[in-house]
Amino acid sequence: MFSTMSSTNRALLSLVLAHAAASLVHFAHNAAYLADYPNMPAWLSPAGIYGAWLAEAAIGALGLLLRLRGRSVGLLLIAIYAVLGLGGLDHYTLAPVSAHSFAMNVTIWLETMTAIVLLGWIGATLLARRKAA
Repeated sequence: MFSTMSSTNRALLSLVLAHAAASLVHFAHNAAYLADYPNMPAWLSPAGIYGAWLAEAAIGALGLLLRLRGRSVGLLLIAIYAVLGLGGLDHYTLAPVSAHSFAMNVTIWLETMTAIVLLGWIGATLLARRKAA
C-alpha cells in the first residue's frame, strides 16, 4: 500500500507516525514518572495519561484515514492533532524547565518539535495547493 501512495500522502503518513511515536514516548514517560514531574495535579493518574494519549491519537488517526481517502477535513483533524501535541509545553506553566529532568525535557521537546514540523508541513501543503489553484 505504501508504494502505491502519492509522495504527498507518504510524507503525511510519515510525519503523523513520527509525531504519534514522539507523543507516545512523552506520555509513557509522563505516566511512568508521574510522581517525579513537578507540580502535576494530584488527580492525574497513569491510566488517565494513557487515556488522554489514546484520545489525541484517535483524532490524528481519524484525520489521516480521512485524508488518505481524499477528504479535506482529514487535514483539519491532523492539524488539531498537531496543535494538541504542543500541550506538552504546559508542563512549563507548572514548573520551569530547570525543575524538569533531562529526560522530561527531551520527551516534551521531541513531541513539540514533531508537532511543529507536522503543522509546518500542513501549512506548506495548503500554500502550495492555493498557489496551484
